[in-house]
Amino acid sequence: MLVILDKIKKMFTGYFALVMATGALSVATNLLGYQMVSEVLLIVNTVFYIILAILVVIRVIFYFPYVKNDLTSHLHGPGFFTLVAGTNVYGVQLIVISGSYNISVNLWIISMVLWVIIMYSFFTAVTIRENKPSLVEGINGAWLIAAVATQSISVLGTLVADSGVSSQISEWIFFISISMYLLGGMLYLSIITLIFYRFTFLNFKHASLTPPYWINMGAVAITALAGSMIVLHSDTSQLIQQFLPFVKGFTLFFWVTGTWWIPLLVILMVWRYIIKKYPINYDQQMWGMVFPLAMYTTATYQLSEALGISFLAQVSHVFVYPAIITWVLGVILLLFHLVRDVIIKKENNA
Repeated sequence: MLVILDKIKKMFTGYFALVMATGALSVATNLLGYQMVSEVLLIVNTVFYIILAILVVIRVIFYFPYVKNDLTSHLHGPGFFTLVAGTNVYGVQLIVISGSYNISVNLWIISMVLWVIIMYSFFTAVTIRENKPSLVEGINGAWLIAAVATQSISVLGTLVADSGVSSQISEWIFFISISMYLLGGMLYLSIITLIFYRFTFLNFKHASLTPPYWINMGAVAITALAGSMIVLHSDTSQLIQQFLPFVKGFTLFFWVTGTWWIPLLVILMVWRYIIKKYPINYDQQMWGMVFPLAMYTTATYQLSEALGISFLAQVSHVFVYPAIITWVLGVILLLFHLVRDVIIKKENNA
């Protein structure tokens, strides 16, 4: 019991990326026709979401000082945005796989409350903090989860708006969705500028190339998905129809940006693990790499539908396999890590 409580007290703030990755992969496999896989992933993700939600609530209630310290930290604070993104991705998964709109509406509302609390607590804290880390020490790819969380509200909101609610409520929700789509784009462009500067002009060691840097691509992938969903559901909104040409162009821009990142990130992974021989083992942050692969698969398929570019769908059929492989590998490493950690703790306490 003490082992579990210690785990909760020191819980990694970005663990909801596990829900994000599983949900995105479930939606991707559903779109590509792998129905059984997507349904199994829905069941698995429901278990993940419930367990992680319980652990977070316990941590907030009994270990609030640790939560406060993490939320106001340059390094650990961005991880909390996975709560928002994970909640919305799970909501999208419920709608796409099982048609559970009622639960998803509640999840969407909860996610927006979490978004407001985390967004303004974190950015206020790092702004007014007196002793700030350098750019090298203070920023990494996890900061882009702020953009991912914002776009996730747009994606689920678009589905909720087109779920049969009244036209007046629908227009309000569509307005929130397109606003979050634009705000998420702003956050990405602001943060990626600092990350790109760190990549190219500051000392960058291979050990610093943690898995969340894949969110450089994942953040624009979910942005492309958000834009594609707005286009695909625009028929029911007079508001959205006014912005369609702009949304289409901007969405393609973000998809191209995400595609550009993929070869560079692969090359850097080769540099880290093969050339520099960095050990391959379980990393709590690895779901920050699995999620972008699954999200890129989903976003590319939906973009092909939204823009009528049918050949892009073939890209999704290729990317779904590395997404599945990395997810399975991640789950195996996670289970092995948890079992080994519990055994070691018990032996130390014996």
